[in-house]
Amino acid sequence: MLIHKEVKDRELYVYMNGKLIYKRWLDTGASKVFDVMAYDKYTLASIREIKQEEHQLISVKALIKLKATKDGGRRTGILSGYRPNHVFEYNKDGNRFETYIGDIRWDDGFTIEPGEEKAVTVRFFLGWKIEHYLNIGRKWWIHEGPRCVGEAELIEFL
Repeated sequence: MLIHKEVKDRELYVYMNGKLIYKRWLDTGASKVFDVMAYDKYTLASIREIKQEEHQLISVKALIKLKATKDGGRRTGILSGYRPNHVFEYNKDGNRFETYIGDIRWDDGFTIEPGEEKAVTVRFFLGWKIEHYLNIGRKWWIHEGPRCVGEAELIEFL
């Protein structure tokens, strides 16, 4: 069984053995399952098993804002290539549900300092179930371990 995911024209397509089984419109978050038996039974478990899928990335443009040091943020700035934990949901007790790894990159300027805001590129592994969270306007939190050091908002897909 071969699971293949691709993003084109701001739409996520999931194929199983060459057959389209799932589509998600990334701008709106709407989705459609074309083959319920295939999608429910195999897709999520199989995606994690396929090594080649783990190296496919999805890149988004995001507006990132680091917390000021006095507000619990970092003491120093971050460099392009920074890999924090990205948190999209908390439970009712304020604990994180899951974290995702994504690197943050930019070309202009050397660092982003605490309290600053900047448009950046964030790259996530497509093999995780992160695509459920990626919609234009979606906000999330930037963490270093348990500490929240900033927040981000998805602006567009690259």
